[in-house]
Amino acid sequence: MKSPRALIVALLLALPGFALAAAPAAPKPLRILLITGGCCHDYAAQKDILKEGIEARAHVVVEHMHTADKTTRPVFPSHTNPDYAKGYDLVIHNECAADIADPAMVQNVLAPHVAGLPGVNLHCAMHSYRVSKDFKTPLAPGSASALWFDYLGLQSSGHGPKEPIMISFTSSGSPITRGLENWLTGHEELYNNVQDPKNFPSHRSLATGLQTVTDKQGNKSDKTAVVAWTNLYGPKQARVFSTTIGHTNATVGDPRFLDLVTRGALWAVGKLGDDGRPAAGFGPKGK
Repeated sequence: MKSPRALIVALLLALPGFALAAAPAAPKPLRILLITGGCCHDYAAQKDILKEGIEARAHVVVEHMHTADKTTRPVFPSHTNPDYAKGYDLVIHNECAADIADPAMVQNVLAPHVAGLPGVNLHCAMHSYRVSKDFKTPLAPGSASALWFDYLGLQSSGHGPKEPIMISFTSSGSPITRGLENWLTGHEELYNNVQDPKNFPSHRSLATGLQTVTDKQGNKSDKTAVVAWTNLYGPKQARVFSTTIGHTNATVGDPRFLDLVTRGALWAVGKLGDDGRPAAGFGPKGK
């Protein structure tokens, strides 16, 4: 037999307006389009390493646009369809398309970002979509020749040998790097900076890389370059995060690399707290 108190509660709950408020619905996972393929890297493995690593760190679903084409002119739907990212919250460019130089194709790739869609760019994405043959010399930001570099917020044209890189975080004020510790990679490629990244108005450096290089005579020298940064792109000021490291599968699978990329992705979509943690509902398993 129910107690009088239990009966009263049951009656109240049955009345309109006394129903208990439903718990807030968990946010839907962010949809990320990961583009992989092209020259010089093990994208068949890296696409899965990235998907697994990012999904384990944030409330996201990573979907693939992948090609097995290993040339410098890989074919992607994004080259001909400016609506390729419709329905996604973020695009991660991890393609290596060094000899795709048709401005119309590059404008199709950039179209979602011009419209405000955030982007993340990894490693050889920085050496893709070079519309000018003069890409090894400084190109004026805002010019037709700097089309892709304006989106990135940095101009790079090449790299040195595969040697360890000391990663030093230089921006204590960014939530992307807050609390992250400097680290030494395995054998990696240090991408150059053709011109001072600050020439790109919205560039903000987050980390530099230092690599010790030995020439044929045995002489050692240190090379440095910005290796991680953010940018604001286009009329909608789309958030863009980039890092030039990520050549080897070992680096791509390194928890420190995956932490950095995941933070960059969450920052780009506005779901990273000032403390460097995912916003409520966007941590692992929606926490």
